[in-house]
Amino acid sequence: MRITFLGTGGAGGVPRFGCDCPACRRAKSDPEHIRRPCSALVQEGDHKILLDAGLMDLHERFEPGELSAIVLTHYHADHVQGLLHLRWGKGDPIPVYGPPDPEGFADLFKHPGLLDFADLRAFETIELSSLRLTPLPLNHSKPTFGYAIENRKGTRFAYLTDTLELPAGTNEYIRHWQAHGLAVDCSHPPTKTSGKELHNHNDVTTAVAIIHRSGANRGWLTHLGHETDCWLMDPANTLPANITAVADGQAFDLDDGGTLA
Repeated sequence: MRITFLGTGGAGGVPRFGCDCPACRRAKSDPEHIRRPCSALVQEGDHKILLDAGLMDLHERFEPGELSAIVLTHYHADHVQGLLHLRWGKGDPIPVYGPPDPEGFADLFKHPGLLDFADLRAFETIELSSLRLTPLPLNHSKPTFGYAIENRKGTRFAYLTDTLELPAGTNEYIRHWQAHGLAVDCSHPPTKTSGKELHNHNDVTTAVAIIHRSGANRGWLTHLGHETDCWLMDPANTLPANITAVADGQAFDLDDGGTLA
């Protein structure tokens, strides 16, 4: 199972418009540090599952028929806006799965084009091509699922964004499931605040604790903001050896222990 992090940024991205912080200056001068809308591609053999669709160039990145399905964590604009172009394409319908949300992203539901939307149910596993996928409820300002994904070899990857901590049921599921790799929301640097003051997203301390509790061999921090990047730029601040603040475009082969592809 190969995981490619296509985008790793929070809603404002990096660089943030109008910001002159060290992280934003670095991203403006070096494209390798740009963070685009949070999204990942899960590849198992010839099958590709896209997790979230906030990238605006999906219609250019993928050929017709290349994606087996698109799976959405939730319907905030930075996670679905790429579908606005994709829906007007030609070809076979593209299955799009997500949490039940009557409001969703209204114009997509009203004019879906070639997108075939279907609701998932929490903790009810479905099979997508050669992968088993289980939706896990997350704590966010809109109905949101994370996903536990397993291939036929038993390799397990969990994708948990956007969230502030984990609901009790999801935390218990992840703790027993024993993921080989886990990607988790990490929008803020370490902070003493909590709840609404963190705006429905984890800080570094909370994200690292989630990974440790999960027992995952490898952990990846994603949905990163410019303030988190500023914190990471300080040599005095370090992450545990098995946890990486992932960058756009990085890919990992979980069947090989989560090594860089």
